[in-house]
Amino acid sequence: MIIGVPKEIKAQESRVALTPAGVDALVRAGHKVLVEREAGHEAGFLDETYTSSGAEIIESAADLWNESEMIVKVKEPLEPEYKYFRKGLIIFTFFHLAAEPELTKALIESQAVAIAYETVQKDDRSLPLLTPMSEVAGRMAVQEGSRYLSKIHGGKGILLEGVPGVPPAHVTVVGGGIVGTGALKTAIGLGARVTVLDVNVDRLRYLGEIFMGKIETLYSNNYNMMEAIKTSDLVVGAVLIPGAKAPKLVTEEMVKAMQPGGVIVDVAIDQGGCIETIEKPTTHADPVFIKHDIIHYAVANIPGAVPKTSTLALTNATSGYVLKIANKGWKQALKEDAALAKGANVIDGNITYKSVADAFNLPYVPIEEMLN
Repeated sequence: MIIGVPKEIKAQESRVALTPAGVDALVRAGHKVLVEREAGHEAGFLDETYTSSGAEIIESAADLWNESEMIVKVKEPLEPEYKYFRKGLIIFTFFHLAAEPELTKALIESQAVAIAYETVQKDDRSLPLLTPMSEVAGRMAVQEGSRYLSKIHGGKGILLEGVPGVPPAHVTVVGGGIVGTGALKTAIGLGARVTVLDVNVDRLRYLGEIFMGKIETLYSNNYNMMEAIKTSDLVVGAVLIPGAKAPKLVTEEMVKAMQPGGVIVDVAIDQGGCIETIEKPTTHADPVFIKHDIIHYAVANIPGAVPKTSTLALTNATSGYVLKIANKGWKQALKEDAALAKGANVIDGNITYKSVADAFNLPYVPIEEMLN
C-alpha cells in the first residue's frame, strides 16, 4: 500500500502523523511511504531521517494526496484539502465530525473511507488513540490556565499554589476522564485547591482514592456545578461523549457568577465545547477572548504546542493500527479488529458512526453492513 503523510495545515499545528520509526516499520512490511517535504520539521523530525528510514519526500501536497492509497494525518482535513478526497481513499486521522458538518458532507460526497482516531474503542470502553492526546491536553489546560491567571495576561493576578499565609487558587475540573485526570495531576502538583465533578460516582471514588484525599469530588448536577464554579479561579472543561458533540454543561449563568479575571479552558472544544459562552475554537496564535470579564481559552489543538512530545505519544498508539490497515486493507482490518471498526465514521458515502449521524439527522448505516 502507498501511505502518504501530509504536512499539517491547521494553524500552529506542528505535529506529524508518522515518525521515522513508523516509516521504517511500514517499509520493512513492504509498503511505500510518501512524506510531504518538512512535514515533521517542527516536531523535530527532519526529512533526512525519513529518507534514511525508507520514505520518499514529496514536494507538493497535491501530488502526495493523489499518489497515496491511505492518508495518515493528525488533525481533521481542512477545506483546502477536501478537493483531494476520492472514492476508496483511506483517511486515518482525528476527525471530530459531530462538530464538522462541512467536512462530513465532503466525506460523504467523495465516498472516501474515513477512520477516526477518536472513536477507536476497546471492549473496556477505553479510547487508545485519543488517550495520549487527552493526557497531554489535560496537563496543558492547567498549565495554560495558570499562565492566564497572571495580571500581565489579563487575569486576576494570583499564583496557582499560593504562598504561606495566602490561599491557593481554586481549580474546578468538569469531567473526570482522561483529560480531567491529567488536569487534576497538574493542578494538584502545582498546589491548587482542586474540585472535580462527574456523573459517575465510581469514577469519583476512584479519583478520590488515587489522589489520596487531595481533591474534592462532587456529583455533577447543575446545583453542585454552580456552587463549585462561582468560587473557582480556573475552570477546565473536560467532558467527552465519544464521537458525539459535547453537551454545554457550563452555562452562561455559571460563567457570570465567577469573579472577574477568572479563566476557563475548554478542552472539549474540538467536539463542539462544553462551555456555553464559547461559540467557536480559538488558535495558538490568538488563544483567548474575554466575555463577562472571564478569560476564555478555546484552542482546539492544545497538544500541537508541544509537538515533539505529542507526536511521539500519538504515534506510539497509532502506528500499529496504520500497519494493520496497510497489511490487510481497511475492510479486513476492521473485520478482524472490533476496536478499529468503531473508528469507521464515513464509508463509501455512508455514515457508520451513530453519534455523527444523530448530530446531523442523517441516515446511519452500521459498520457491520459495510463489511459484509
